Amino acid sequence: MDLRDLYQEVILDHNKKPRNFGEIEGAAKAAGHNPMCGDRVSVFVRMDGEQVAEAKFVGNGCAISKASASMMTEAVTGQTSADVHALFAAFQDAVTGKVEPDEDQLGKLVALTGVKEYPSRVKCAMLAWHAMLAAIDNAGATVSTE
Repeated sequence: MDLRDLYQEVILDHNKKPRNFGEIEGAAKAAGHNPMCGDRVSVFVRMDGEQVAEAKFVGNGCAISKASASMMTEAVTGQTSADVHALFAAFQDAVTGKVEPDEDQLGKLVALTGVKEYPSRVKCAMLAWHAMLAAIDNAGATVSTE
């Protein structure tokens, strides 16, 4: 199987069966909206001190947007706020093509880095991440990809 095919399978699986889909009562929350394609996501984060104890999302959008949110919630759970910020930066640099993806750092998130070939899709991949940082930083505002 070609690596691109494997990545496609991972994205499709997370789109069809998103992990951590739902709300967390009483958690920090932030919403994201991509006006260019209509993707909307709300991210919920329950912190235990500086550590992400639980992360979930709800929303609708394209396969990239939903898969990214699903994979992100898995990747950030158990991480510290500082780790999540570092992962955000590494993921953003990889999906925008600024750096070659580091599989050791990104894990399964590498599957989404192919969006760098489609600049309009980068916003789809990043939407939930911007909402995640807003939730962790307790901004609670609606973030936009514009």
